[in-house]
Amino acid sequence: MANKITRGGGSEKRPLPRVLVIVGPTSSGKTGLSLRIAKKYQGEIINADARQMYKGFSIGTGKPPGRRGKYAGHDCYMVRVPYNNEKSKLEKDAADLDKEYPEIPHYLMDFLEPSTVLTVADWREKAIKAIKGIVRRDHLPVIVGGTGLFTTALIENFSIPRVPPNESLRQSFEKLPLDKLVDLLSKIDPTASSVIDIKNPRRVIRALEICTFTGKPIAQQRLKRPPVIDAFQIGLKWPREQLRQRIDSSIMRMMEEGWPEEVRKVRAKGLPWTAPAMTSIGYREMGMYLRGEIMLDEAIAKAKQATYQYAKRQETWYKKDKKINWVLTEKQAMTLVDKWMGA
Repeated sequence: MANKITRGGGSEKRPLPRVLVIVGPTSSGKTGLSLRIAKKYQGEIINADARQMYKGFSIGTGKPPGRRGKYAGHDCYMVRVPYNNEKSKLEKDAADLDKEYPEIPHYLMDFLEPSTVLTVADWREKAIKAIKGIVRRDHLPVIVGGTGLFTTALIENFSIPRVPPNESLRQSFEKLPLDKLVDLLSKIDPTASSVIDIKNPRRVIRALEICTFTGKPIAQQRLKRPPVIDAFQIGLKWPREQLRQRIDSSIMRMMEEGWPEEVRKVRAKGLPWTAPAMTSIGYREMGMYLRGEIMLDEAIAKAKQATYQYAKRQETWYKKDKKINWVLTEKQAMTLVDKWMGA
């Protein structure tokens, strides 16, 4: 049964919406698991991967193949199940496809302009709106993604200050190397490294922006409030060496699918190298190759190393959350979900 809370100080109690949250490091298999769960339990998926939100950035972000469409009158990104290594099964008549392999709606995926930054507060607001719509349809909200700050902010219902982006301030920060930015942030907020990813330039710049505007440390501005969802979290865990192998395989598959060409296409539309989407992991390295700064083999090696480091930071972030139910296999995950859904 869902948790109960009291609204508005009165005696009326209403259930919190039950939401399944799937987390884990990059290349751990979150997408495949989420689609199978959504198919089994009439789920609709909300993306919590900051990179997969961007239009035109699909191969290098691991975005599942899909299309823009509508579901229940809402704009979304539709993904056919199965979607990956079972593509050959999709060579059927359209009627058979719709019956046997449904399309699963994804919200907050493939909708954001590459030059735009979506704040944590904005993502949480949009995610809550999507959850309400899914619950009204009596379907299961499934949140999937590796941006831990997004899922934590939603589950813990953080009080997040609405600080609008300051372009002039950002431009001045973007001229500085990452180590200088981190040093500056540590002077303004010595505790910042415990709550943000200091290896991510965009996160560091955003933290500097917020601290400068509010005059308060980041941790003091992320206060927990009463929950707005009843979340059940599942985390996909892999032995470190196996995860590295999965990352290697994933990046080589991206190269086979034409990752550098994808970057060329978005560049041809006038997108600068400094655009938020272009500075994400892997795209930075592909940019260095396309600008002639390094050879392709070196770009691939750098992309792999950056992804390994990112996976380690994700694991460190998730270790703080003792409410995550960690599993080693998809079968274990499905067993937990079956039990939770029957509760």
